[in-house]
Amino acid sequence: MGFKMGIVGMPNVGKSTLFNALTKTAAAAAANFPFCTIEPNVGDVPVPDARLDTLAELAQSKSIIPTRMSFVDIAGLVKGASKGEGLGNQFLANIRETDAIAHVLRCFEDDDITHVDGRVNPVEDAETIETELMLADMESIEKRLQGLSRKVRGGDKEAVQQERLLKVALAMLEDGKPARMVEVDADDAKAWKLLQLLTSKPILYVCNVDEGSAATGNAFSAQVAEMAAAQGASHVIISAAIEEEISQLDADEAAMFLEEMGLEEAGLDRLIRAGYTLLKLETYFTVGPKEARAWTIPHGTMAPQAAGVIHGDFERGFIRAETIAYDDFVSLGGEQPAKEAGKMRAEGKGYVVKDGDVLHFLFNT
Repeated sequence: MGFKMGIVGMPNVGKSTLFNALTKTAAAAAANFPFCTIEPNVGDVPVPDARLDTLAELAQSKSIIPTRMSFVDIAGLVKGASKGEGLGNQFLANIRETDAIAHVLRCFEDDDITHVDGRVNPVEDAETIETELMLADMESIEKRLQGLSRKVRGGDKEAVQQERLLKVALAMLEDGKPARMVEVDADDAKAWKLLQLLTSKPILYVCNVDEGSAATGNAFSAQVAEMAAAQGASHVIISAAIEEEISQLDADEAAMFLEEMGLEEAGLDRLIRAGYTLLKLETYFTVGPKEARAWTIPHGTMAPQAAGVIHGDFERGFIRAETIAYDDFVSLGGEQPAKEAGKMRAEGKGYVVKDGDVLHFLFNT
């Protein structure tokens, strides 16, 4: 199951530098001019989780396989993108294909790096991008409503539902608010997601600060924090330049570098975890002598569907799940001691998998 987070922002705010650090490659060209990223680069990155290493050590697993997220580096948006300015139309389509948005904001001064609007104001940058996405959504909704009219008159239930949801979204947008502010009932959740509205996607603000502000942030990132709090959104502080440098070091060198910079962990680890939380994702584990592996599931996933993440046959032939809570597995010293202590449970089809569960699935072939 793949989850994609799009990295968006104005030109020259550090998106491609951040992407390079995330993927530890130079696949995305980082250059000091707009639109240096013409095609959206996609990189899969491991989700850092210390629990996996602990489980692998206890089980003496030969290999460790973390769960992963995809990040999409999308070229810089500018004012007028909703009308095709810059390379707007193409990039709006790229955003539509992602599950969430990491909005990188320039929170540093540097006369050598051009700002497309000739000034540094991360809140105004955020508003510019949000406005373009809202305008694009409004145009898309109006076109779709016209296309649905015949089906609605014919009583098509899906079309009636789509029309209702589109009108609710349009009203929110006309009120100057993004579609993600709409409260969606559980019965409408699937249809709402299928609308693929740009402003319905959850958003994480990424404050790209100068190296000296990486640990504590600065006045620019404080403005972003205030804006995010007012929206009920999250933000993380990162120095893309530091992260790119760390990405070229081995583990020991990176640890020493972080200590010298006064940082407890790499900013990218915080970013990935924040993205994971933003998408309401959880992790369960399968552990054995061959491998210790992490698997990604949405919050609230039932046991058969969690099994299906490994293989469709596991879901189709699901019998039961044997589960041990992570804390029990670790505190008791592994699977066998946990079994002997009565901490392994047999759960059926109605079990909702919990974050950190160590699972073994039984199924019919």
